Amino acid sequence: MAELTFQVLVELMRFTSLYCHPLCNSSPTSACRKKTGRMPVVAGRLRDPDINPCLLESDASTRCMDEYNYDRERCSTHFLKYKNCRKFWNSVMIQRRRDGVKPSMPAAAERDIILQAMGKMPY
Repeated sequence: MAELTFQVLVELMRFTSLYCHPLCNSSPTSACRKKTGRMPVVAGRLRDPDINPCLLESDASTRCMDEYNYDRERCSTHFLKYKNCRKFWNSVMIQRRRDGVKPSMPAAAERDIILQAMGKMPY
């Protein structure tokens, strides 16, 4: 009887070690991460206005998709604005690289000055 109990204990320990992580009480296939409440690094960079010059256009197209139940045809103007924004700032970045200006993508404050000097939105 004692041997049977020991065997059951060994099986139970093996079962829990295979299917349950001891520190976070989750299966090894699920992510056992410390919950920090922060965005992943890549997502954080995309939300940074100094890095992403078309953040407003991106947010507008996402809001449009949410509002119109993901009907792409109704949001085509927002997509076009975003595409033109990316084209414009990409051409600015390429030109700054050719001219040797660092950083190649202007910061958010510098982009505002550039847009004000143009008088209107180029996209």
